[in-house]
Amino acid sequence: MSIRLQLDNVTAAYGKSQILFGINLKLFAGEVATLLGRNGMGKTTTVKTIIGMVRPTGGSVQFNDQEIRGFDMCRIARAGVGLVPEGRRIFPNLTVRENIAATARRPSAPFRGEAWDLDRVLTLFPRLKERLGNYGGQLSGGEQQMLAIGRALATNPTLLLLDEATEGLAPLIRDEIWRALQLLKGTGQTILVIDKDIKKLTEIADRHYVIERGRVVWEGCKKDLIANPEVTEKYIGV
Repeated sequence: MSIRLQLDNVTAAYGKSQILFGINLKLFAGEVATLLGRNGMGKTTTVKTIIGMVRPTGGSVQFNDQEIRGFDMCRIARAGVGLVPEGRRIFPNLTVRENIAATARRPSAPFRGEAWDLDRVLTLFPRLKERLGNYGGQLSGGEQQMLAIGRALATNPTLLLLDEATEGLAPLIRDEIWRALQLLKGTGQTILVIDKDIKKLTEIADRHYVIERGRVVWEGCKKDLIANPEVTEKYIGV
């Protein structure tokens, strides 16, 4: 199985404040992995260093065996990395259709499987079909999250990053998002996800990384995490 994403000893800072202190993680093609930890421990910063929003100060970020550290965001996105950011950040003054069209991109070669287009996004999230003409700012929070995921998928990413996949959403909408992620996993989509719902994450994910103060302090598969409840209590519990 090929390695889709690999971070080796990645460091990052905001000005003089260092946030990441040597992050190491590996994500294989078709795998779903999580970043776990309390707020403020470096999970979002890790995602931002992958996508190019934050420039790493050290270490290596490799995507599909290519070093992408230092690339700008557009180049990383074109390489096949899609982001569903914390807070959704959809375009409020564009319709659902326009939001998806604004970032849509054909798959980069080589590509296997069915490409993502508007029709396929609407099949994944039928609720958006009813809102095609609505502006992003008119949608509920759950509908905005569906749109954010659909917009990212329309870029036909090889790697999908989700920062706080279900934060602040109603239970029924959260279930809809988890259903969609399970379907995406079934298609072989490689996913790195941040969320606080440990139960759902252990159901869908193959591998877990726990971050504490900018370092990976634990990693393992679903069985390992379930067998070590002290990890959850020490590093994730409130």
